[in-house]
Amino acid sequence: MKLFVDIWGWLTLHYKNESKHQETVNLYRRFTSQNQRIYTTDYVLDETFTLFFKRLHPALASQSMKLLIEVFKAEKFNLVWITEERFFKAQELRIKFVDKPLISFTDLTSMVVMKEFGIEYVLTGDAHFIQVGMGFQKIPQ
Repeated sequence: MKLFVDIWGWLTLHYKNESKHQETVNLYRRFTSQNQRIYTTDYVLDETFTLFFKRLHPALASQSMKLLIEVFKAEKFNLVWITEERFFKAQELRIKFVDKPLISFTDLTSMVVMKEFGIEYVLTGDAHFIQVGMGFQKIPQ
């Protein structure tokens, strides 16, 4: 199994005050302990780092950012870059899902990557991944 970690997932893993923190940590550990592949994108990390610095003391935000960067040095973690081709595919999804204006462009790029890599599971609190009907499963539910 492969797991895509969304912005919500990274934030919930880092913030102990989040209501689903422990459940999210347990799910994440289950995937990592079984050597499952973990994916995210540069767009997701961009937004995650921005939110770290908006919500945390600067020293803690910096530490959290460095820790997350270190994670992707391990073989089972995959940082996928949004290429021009992926960007244009996300634009096509934006047009396809014009009736769902609350889906962020970053989420659309994540969906493109998930389809490309055959990733079914997404660590998120965002129902948009289910609402698009592309076969994704949101965890926690």
